[in-house]
Amino acid sequence: MDILLAQQFIDKKWDDEIIPELIEYIKIPNKSPHFDPNWQEHGYMEQAVQQIAAWCDSQDIPGKTLEIVRIEDRTPVIFMEIPASDGSNNPNDDTILMYGHLDKQPEMTGWEEGLGPWIPVIRDNKLYGRGGADDGYAAYASLTALMAAQKQGLAHARTVVLIEACEESGSYDLPFYIDQLRERIGEPSLVICLDSGAGNYEQLWCTMSLRGMASGTLTVEVLKEGIHSGYGSGVVPSSFRIIRQLLTRLEDEKSGRLLPKEFYADIPHQRLEQTLKVADVLGKDVVNPYPFVDGVEAMAENNFERLLNRNWRPALSYTGIGGMPDISNAGNVLRPSTSLKLSLRLPPTADSEQANKELARILLDNPPSNAKVSFAADQAADGWNAPDVDQWLADSLEKSSKAVYGKPAMYMGEGGTIPFMAMLGEKFPNAQFMITGVLGPNSNAHGPNEFLHIPFAKKLTTCVTQVIIDHYNR
Repeated sequence: MDILLAQQFIDKKWDDEIIPELIEYIKIPNKSPHFDPNWQEHGYMEQAVQQIAAWCDSQDIPGKTLEIVRIEDRTPVIFMEIPASDGSNNPNDDTILMYGHLDKQPEMTGWEEGLGPWIPVIRDNKLYGRGGADDGYAAYASLTALMAAQKQGLAHARTVVLIEACEESGSYDLPFYIDQLRERIGEPSLVICLDSGAGNYEQLWCTMSLRGMASGTLTVEVLKEGIHSGYGSGVVPSSFRIIRQLLTRLEDEKSGRLLPKEFYADIPHQRLEQTLKVADVLGKDVVNPYPFVDGVEAMAENNFERLLNRNWRPALSYTGIGGMPDISNAGNVLRPSTSLKLSLRLPPTADSEQANKELARILLDNPPSNAKVSFAADQAADGWNAPDVDQWLADSLEKSSKAVYGKPAMYMGEGGTIPFMAMLGEKFPNAQFMITGVLGPNSNAHGPNEFLHIPFAKKLTTCVTQVIIDHYNR
């Protein structure tokens, strides 16, 4: 492939079409169904689906078909089939599966002045706004990569593009579509997912593992109604204190280390070696991108351990609280209950359903002060550990990264979860995986000031083109 010619085509496509499309897409508050249970009534999801589908449908790709597939009461998916360069489109043929999603996380507070979740702004070659990087660009970049190969008359395999609308809710709708579309998808030999991260914006990053997640809401009730704190304190046990006691069953309060051995898994030797390289390449940039308050120290004693903590070890976060009024409305009242939303990240190879059961067992057994304790588990999500990389793919990733970025490809784990990957790994055990994305330092998916690094995304699209071509010629 002529890299320069491909990059010129891709840059122009991004500038003329993709960026304007993403600007309009960011304006749509199409929150994932977990955060907008009335998504059908509100219509934002449908608006995003129609926008992306319209652009994809208009692209000049010979033989391409596009369908918005729907199952009643489930979020839709956009399903595209692109014949092989020789015109064949038999699902039994060699197939590439390209994946992305179009649903978004909720607004989150803390956006800088002039920025907002539904306000697209370009600053310093970065497109700010919710969903542009996570993962609205995926459909556009996928087709653009294919077109870049076709523009040079280079052969590629039959390709299927699947864009879902439930990923930020755990992809609970997706298995139904995978089953329904199974015969049309075929047997992918390569899966390309554009919904992951990058250690920097200077080279190609490939995700080799994803953590799983178990989560739920822990509630402690001690009273039927709130009472004057002067009257009740010292007699009625505090629901907050009881929650604190329960949490000490899960984690060491000084180090944050999870205590139950059931939440751990062995770390493969290859992943340890890859993590050492990442720690060496990134150095201080393992920690620098985090927006620490001045003086706050990072956990663990070195960057290698921090990366293992983030990618292969369990970690507990508290993502929401209930039963506490805003400080401005906090009277002298002993509250009847306290609730905490727990988010437990799990090693890539852990069983998430079993982890949820273990969470419930640990928290509910023998409650302090005989308080009423309940744990409402959310849907669990398994992690994913990549199969060994075939030599052709390793060579292609290295070649494309050096040609496009001028630096070698890197392999890393990610601390987040893409439920689709575990599902695909199980259904297509012989497939190779290129899991990558634009969520690099400070891009802040799910948080305030999310941005898409435009120059990096353009180059990443070119790397995907090279891999598609090398897949055909392997």
